[in-house]
Amino acid sequence: MKLTKKIRNTAVRVLLNESEAITKISTLLNEDFENCVYHLLQSKGRLVITGVGKSAWIANKLVATLNSTGTPALFMHAADAIHGDLGMVQQDDTVLFISKSGNTAEIKVLIPLVKQLGVKVVALVSNRQSFLAEHAHFVLNATINEEACPHNLTPTTSTTVHMALGDALAICLLEARGFTSSDFARFHPGGSLGKQLYLKVGDLLSNNQLPTVKENASLAAVIVEISSKRLGATAVLDESGDLKGIITDGDLRRMLQKTLAIQELQAKDIMTLNPKSIAVEDYATAAFSLMKMHNITQLVALDGKKIAGFVHIHDLMKEGIV
Repeated sequence: MKLTKKIRNTAVRVLLNESEAITKISTLLNEDFENCVYHLLQSKGRLVITGVGKSAWIANKLVATLNSTGTPALFMHAADAIHGDLGMVQQDDTVLFISKSGNTAEIKVLIPLVKQLGVKVVALVSNRQSFLAEHAHFVLNATINEEACPHNLTPTTSTTVHMALGDALAICLLEARGFTSSDFARFHPGGSLGKQLYLKVGDLLSNNQLPTVKENASLAAVIVEISSKRLGATAVLDESGDLKGIITDGDLRRMLQKTLAIQELQAKDIMTLNPKSIAVEDYATAAFSLMKMHNITQLVALDGKKIAGFVHIHDLMKEGIV
């Protein structure tokens, strides 16, 4: 029990240390941060992000975030840059250095070379008195009091703060560019995330047959249609072919509980009027929300007033929407 309590206390201490550090840097935002955002918005080039060690991993993550949110970015390892990779930096680019100390050997060598190219330098750094901070055009202040490590050595709080400040930069650029969920979908066409943003109801209709009967269809015809199309329901159409109602296998069971005089029953006697429906142009996520709200497993999909098909919860599950 004592060990368990110690483990939990340590975890709480680390989380509080890092959360308090992020709160602190939110108070350190200044004109340099704002001017950096303005510069990147006006830039015709890319944002090249560099670092070594843990900072290199953070740089890679930030590059991925920026590229997916409308800001062209690429990663350049600081050590490789001084052995040939500096050639990837073009005239209109901006170079962002990520570093805790701002005084590593690779950075001291690289900064003068980058500035000789005539590009702007951004420092995301925890040491305002460092070589990096002194030679940058824009300084993103990531100062921390101490690492979460009990020896104040292992990069923990500093890397968390760098990651958070990089995210803040990316989202500021996203909002300033007016980057929308549709834009996001264009960059994320694969996987369930992309499908949530672009998959529409109409894209799912080919998965299912389309069971329909007319209002005057007999009970036998209704049962055959529901069984043969294997959706557990059928749409009921009026003489014009517009949707009038729906009959589910549940409706059939409830009807049999009420009466056994079924010989004269027609579809219009059993159907539920004004069934829940969705337009073919609506997103699949909207279909799931509607099913969840009304505790149902399928919806009629409409193209105007005409029925276009059925979308079932299984279709959404198969596509990873649920």
